[in-house]
Amino acid sequence: MLTHQQPSPEAFQELRIKAGLSPRNPEAIATALQNSCCCVTLWNDGNELIGMGRIIGDGGTAFQVVDIAVDPIYQGQGLGKKIMSALNMYIEQEIPDRAYVSLIADGTAKELYRQFGFEETLPASTGMFYKRG
Repeated sequence: MLTHQQPSPEAFQELRIKAGLSPRNPEAIATALQNSCCCVTLWNDGNELIGMGRIIGDGGTAFQVVDIAVDPIYQGQGLGKKIMSALNMYIEQEIPDRAYVSLIADGTAKELYRQFGFEETLPASTGMFYKRG
C-alpha cells in the first residue's frame, strides 16, 4: 500500500540498511523526516515498510529527491517506479516552475530516473558531496 505517511525513524533506518544505503545518525532521522517536503512510503500486508522516497528542499527554488529505497525482497516488482511516480506527481503539482530538482543516481538507478525526465548533468556540471563524520 502506498501512503504519504512518514515512517518511524527506526523503520527508516532499517530499510536504508536493508536496501544497501548508508546508515544515518539516529538522532537526526526524526528531524529529517519532519522537514521533508514530501514523503512516500510503501507497506506490505503485514504493515512493514518495504519502500520509500522523499523530496527535501527550501520550498521555493531548490529541491532534491532522496532516500529512494526498496527492500531487496521486493525489488524487481516495479516498486521503485511506483515510488517515483508518486514523487513525480508532487514535483509536477506542488513545486514551482523553474525550480531546480536534483538527485544522485547510483549504479543503474539512472535508468529509472530518466523515465521521469531527469537528465545527467555531465559535462556541464559535476555532482559533489561533503560528508561529515
